[in-house]
Formats: sequence, C-alpha cells, structure tokens
Amino acid sequence: MLSQHIGAICKPVVNKRDHIAAGQLIGNAEAFVSAPVHSPVNGTVKDIALQSHPVLGRAEAIIIESDEDNPPKQPCPDKFSTDFDPSRFLPEQIFDAVRKAGIVGMGGAGFPTSVKIKLNPESPINTIIINGCECEPFITCDYRIMLEWTVQILTGVSLIGRALNCGNIYIAVEDNKPDAVAAFEQAIRKMPSASSMKVVAVKTKYPQGGERQLIKSIINKDVPTGGIPPMINVLVANVATAAAIAEAVLLDNPLTHRVVTVSGGGIKNPGNFYAPIGTSASHLIELAGGLNDNAVKIILGGPMMGFSIADLSTPLTKTGGAITVLTDKDIVKRKETPCIRCGRCVEACPVNLNPTRIAHAVKHNLLDAAQEYYMSACIECGCCSYICPADIELSGFIKTGKILVARQKKLMPK
Repeated sequence: MLSQHIGAICKPVVNKRDHIAAGQLIGNAEAFVSAPVHSPVNGTVKDIALQSHPVLGRAEAIIIESDEDNPPKQPCPDKFSTDFDPSRFLPEQIFDAVRKAGIVGMGGAGFPTSVKIKLNPESPINTIIINGCECEPFITCDYRIMLEWTVQILTGVSLIGRALNCGNIYIAVEDNKPDAVAAFEQAIRKMPSASSMKVVAVKTKYPQGGERQLIKSIINKDVPTGGIPPMINVLVANVATAAAIAEAVLLDNPLTHRVVTVSGGGIKNPGNFYAPIGTSASHLIELAGGLNDNAVKIILGGPMMGFSIADLSTPLTKTGGAITVLTDKDIVKRKETPCIRCGRCVEACPVNLNPTRIAHAVKHNLLDAAQEYYMSACIECGCCSYICPADIELSGFIKTGKILVARQKKLMPK
C-alpha cells in the first residue's frame, strides 16, 4: 500500500514490469509528514492499482510478483549488543536514517517517526515513554519481541533518547507480563547506554496502551483535548517502532517486515509471524493453519479497535499488528434498539466524552455538532460500543464521522 501512515500519500517511483530488489524504494513523497515505502521482496511489478485498504476502503498499491527463489528476510536481534554507544551517531544522522527507512508508529497510529524524533529547541522533549502495553485481547506480537528482541529494542530506545537529547526514559509494560519486565530489567543492568531507563509495570487495564492513558499513568500529566503529547514535552513510541529504529540506524534496513499475531478462536494454529509488509490476510491465515469451521468474522487488528474485512486480499500494513478471527460464539447477534440515555458510554469513555451525542450527530450528518462535542479527541477504543445496552455501534459512527470530516477538508481521498 502507498498509504500506510498519517500524512501525504506516497507516489510510485517504479513502473509496471520493473524488476525490483528487496529493500528498494518503491513509493515516496516529498512532504515532511510522510514515510517512504520499500519492497519487502525481490520481484516484478505486476501492476499499480487500487487495492482493498482497511481504513480508506480502497487505495493505490504496488502489486509485486515475488521471485520464486526469493530468500526470506530473518529477524536479526543477534546483531545488537549491550555495549552499544548511541553517541556514535548525531541526532541528524538518526533522523535521516529513520526517515529514509520509512518508519512509522507501529502500534496502530502510523505517524511518521522521523517527525516525532526531530529535535525542536523551541519545544524540547523532556520525557520519553516506550509503550510495551498490549491491552487488546488475543494480540501478543509486542510481548514476543519484548522477550526475544530485548537488546534490539533498548538500542532503538537509546537512539531515540540521543536524537532528542533526552535521558528521562520510561519503558511501560503491563503487570500481566512479568517476564517482559524482567527481561528489560536484566538487559538494562548489562547495558551502560540504558542505565538511566526505568521499567514501569503499569496496571493491566484497557485501554492502558493509549498514549494519553499511559502518560497519565506514568507521569500524571494530561494531554490537552485535541492536542498531542509533544505539547506537554512528552514523546510516546511503541516497542516495535524502537526495534525498527535500531535496524534502520545500525544496519541501514528499511521497514519491510513486522511481527503480526494471527489468532482468535476461528484460527486453527494461532501464532506470531515475521511477515513481509504487503502479505495478504488470506496468506497469513493459511500460515496459521487456516480457518476453523465456526469462524464468522475476520478483523485486521484486535476485537476492540480493529476493522472487519470481507476481502481477504487486503494486505498487511506497517501498522497492522494482528489478524483476529472470531467465532459464532464470540459474537452476540443482537438488534440495535433506541438509545435509553443510560449514560454508560459516558462512564466508560477513557477521555470523558459523550459518545452518544457524537454518534447521533454523525448519524444525522451534523458534522459541525459532532466536532463541537470533541469528536477528534476520541481514541476509538470501542469501550462505548462494548458497554452500550442498546447495541448501538457508537465507535463505528464516530470513526465514520472522522472520515467524513477528513474528506470535507480534502485530507483523505473520497
């Protein structure tokens, strides 16, 4: 996909029938807020066409036919050691490497990481929080890399600190993952460049992995409504993003692969896979043994914040950490009824919004009213939909409203 990030959509820099190499640049944009796209395989450009996209519906993509003798890329945590010294690199070198590698926030938001780590003297970052919270059910990809790529992640974290000239770094892991906490603490003791990092075991509570909730839990600060963490001098980065930064800076590797969890009751052999970005959902499901007979819904992402898909050719993107397959027993089929004004969605909302008012405004095409109710502040966690006794898809209406507003402002294609 040429749109795997927040910001300007990439334009193809290759043509149909071109033979390309793994790691080669295939999509780029000159805009500051953007991230280039690279081929994960050796192969031939079969077509440049619209393809199913989990958020946009359809978007432009480069379709590559892989060479038959294509050597698979392997994870490389063994290439990183505890004696790493981040002072070998200047902040500008780190920024350039991350930008060139096309790294984005891999926890789901997809904001270009180079923009986040660009040193800004007028608004310096004084606290870095590394997000190791994986609070949605079924998803374990970040947990596995925290256990298996521990030093690689810490290398990337130290590079973030070097780029921003910030030594106040917290690594947040939910307290239901004690093995990950222990792995980080053990590695930090052996790694001089990580000696000032603090591992914090936070309460296991959904949606603890949201950056606003995490900032509140760690340093007790609130991000202004409609604002972003740098406004309060804080940066939040995902553990997988940190691992990708280490590869980009030390090994000159672009972001072409990621770990993805294929799980749920509808999957025969759930597991985590190191997969090329662009792999179809159908192929990933096949790798996990295929679907059980009672599988009824396929979700890109987790059951709370993910997107249901009908087209199994939909590809894995940089932000796609999971494919979750639910069974008929997982889904309660009930009919939507009128709102009873019970207020449960208001009580459940972690950012103190009134989801019902926003959803009703969107439903009646009153987008100005929806924005007045701070629709943009919604983190799309799905708590309101989950708790609603009337079975109104509140979160779905809010997501739709955001897309409609973005289209009005010409920030998203129609």
